[in-house]
Amino acid sequence: MSTRFQAARRNTLLALALAVAGVGAAQAEQRVIRIVVPYGTGAVQDTIARAIGDELGKALNASIVVENRAGAGGTVGTAQVARAKPDGNTLVLAAASHNIAGYLYKNLSYDPYKDFTGVAYIGSTGYIILASSSLNARNTAEFIQAVKAKPGAYDYASAGNGSASHLGMASFLTAAGAQMQHIPMKSTGDAVTELLAGRVQAVTAATIGVTAYRNDPRVTFLAYTGKTRSRFAPDLPTVAESGLPGYAFDSWLGLLAPAGISAADRDQINAAVNKVLADPKVQARLASLGVEAEAKSAAQFQDLLKADWEAAGRVVAASGARIE
Repeated sequence: MSTRFQAARRNTLLALALAVAGVGAAQAEQRVIRIVVPYGTGAVQDTIARAIGDELGKALNASIVVENRAGAGGTVGTAQVARAKPDGNTLVLAAASHNIAGYLYKNLSYDPYKDFTGVAYIGSTGYIILASSSLNARNTAEFIQAVKAKPGAYDYASAGNGSASHLGMASFLTAAGAQMQHIPMKSTGDAVTELLAGRVQAVTAATIGVTAYRNDPRVTFLAYTGKTRSRFAPDLPTVAESGLPGYAFDSWLGLLAPAGISAADRDQINAAVNKVLADPKVQARLASLGVEAEAKSAAQFQDLLKADWEAAGRVVAASGARIE
């Protein structure tokens, strides 16, 4: 083998080695962002995280990993994020239940408001109040009248003590000055089943989960709990329009980071999420989940979190719910 051939061969091998090393280095340097979903697979937050994950990864030139850390009403996974390094690489996809937990749980290991920073708002989802047709209440006013006529004689079901379906109905009854007995179930689906069977007289449930029953003769759709009418049921009046001015109960959805995240990291993720939310395909995916997507700046989201933190205290107090 000639010296010239050996030199050429060494150069070729060296070039290949450098190329492989370059690819490996590039792969090793790719940012990995964990989005912790504090609920099991199939939950709304889980589905949303996976609906935006791929596009968000492209926008940030990062690998997005969705991790389900369920337990104790979402507080197990959330606590994990509270303890994480505030470098923007560990986020939690939270909802209004995040702030509610601060008032609901007696011995929470973190402060939902002080230990987190709002990074990117994703959207909101509202709820619908349904009544059993057996009450013969055609609207919210007639429902309130029927319930007030027999204080405590009627029941409403929910997805469990402290759930959104519990707190939403409890706050509605408080605003109306009416009384009903709370029947906690294991899920919203179970609660709706109780209503359809006529064993309870009312349920508050997420819009997307009950629209299929709009024409079911066993139930009456009374009102939407959001501040404005839902795009998914535009003909249904809000509770505020139905005689309880100022009433509103909905759930925000967004990404939170541990407190201490830099403004640069926060704003980078915020801009990427807003870019993803502008994609019609993503909007369609979120709409299929009953989410009304909306872009907000990080500052706007933080302001929303502050107002929601204060409102959560009033809602939990009205419900009387408490978890040891």
